Amino acid sequence: MKIEELKFDKDGLIPAIVTDCESGKVLTLAYMNRESLGISLEKKMTCFWSRSRGELWLKGETSGNYQHIRSITADCDGDALLISVKKDGPACHTGSESCFFNTVAEIEQSEENFSIDGLYELLKERKRTLPEGSYTSYLFEKGLDKILKKVGEECTEVIIAGKAEDKRETVYEIADLMYHVMVLMVEAGITPEEIKAELASRHVIDHKVKQEKMV
Repeated sequence: MKIEELKFDKDGLIPAIVTDCESGKVLTLAYMNRESLGISLEKKMTCFWSRSRGELWLKGETSGNYQHIRSITADCDGDALLISVKKDGPACHTGSESCFFNTVAEIEQSEENFSIDGLYELLKERKRTLPEGSYTSYLFEKGLDKILKKVGEECTEVIIAGKAEDKRETVYEIADLMYHVMVLMVEAGITPEEIKAELASRHVIDHKVKQEKMV
């Protein structure tokens, strides 16, 4: 889609959702006008229009927390943008990594809506199609070394959360680790069935060992 085809609202603005190119996490929601979008493309850094101050706003100009643009994708109607960035620091003026940290509601996902096998198939599809703006696509494009690095980083996060005895954070980090491990599985051609079979074989072995020790 060409820039000329984008649809700005009556105030000449278009919403821009900014995500971290490495983690895929949503960092902030801001607005751009044609001038700030042009500056963003020229500088390869996010520049927004501040509705409250009525002026252009180059992210990081005062804080040093610049956002280096990796890709800009428009939605199907051309009236919203998804911007993938590599950030130099926190996205939020509060010092938080993301502006989205105030929980409004948490809704448990039923087993009917999620399964390990379903996620694995989705990751396989991402590897096949490599959709633009997808964090999963980014990992597959970067290759094995990047995937292994992320697995290592997530292992560390799990350890930190577990050591802090923070159950909620530990669950969150374990989920991140499982996701990245499954990306590694797809990259290496390892199926969930192979993992299940390995775990099942270990269960049998451990059971026998315990019996022998008891005797």
